[in-house]
Amino acid sequence: MKHEFAPWRSEYFSNKTDGCVFCQMQDGNNDENFILFRAQNCFGVMNRYPYTLGEFMVIPYLHTDNIESLDEQIWQEMSHFVRLGVGVLKDKLHANGVNIGMNLGAAAGAGIAEHIHYHLVPRWSRDTNFITTIGYTRIHGVPFYEQYKVLKEAFDEILK
Repeated sequence: MKHEFAPWRSEYFSNKTDGCVFCQMQDGNNDENFILFRAQNCFGVMNRYPYTLGEFMVIPYLHTDNIESLDEQIWQEMSHFVRLGVGVLKDKLHANGVNIGMNLGAAAGAGIAEHIHYHLVPRWSRDTNFITTIGYTRIHGVPFYEQYKVLKEAFDEILK
């Protein structure tokens, strides 16, 4: 059996807050919370603990852990922004591919299981190498905040 490790995410596990972090950031400052966009039913936010730099999430304002009972309008808007987000990651970050996913429930790997959310993870050809695999170190070529500004500007332009 092979085991995969992502030790660079260890900070995430030690920074738990009371209540739902997604609900707390909804009304907060955009730049402090790395909010990329706000729509009628959902918002986009950079992942502070990304697997790859540029990863962001599409999150409904509604606090729920159940997509089966999610209002169709909310689901459609989230899906719309996932599709737009893929285009932004390919166009602005020059991603060669994008992983899109939801981990529904703690058993499925959700770190914040009580509030559904999509992950959009940009990927590049050969983006995992020996330093990540053997050295347990992730190298990011661009500072986090600079990447946030690029994505935020792209969504600002789309939503004009």
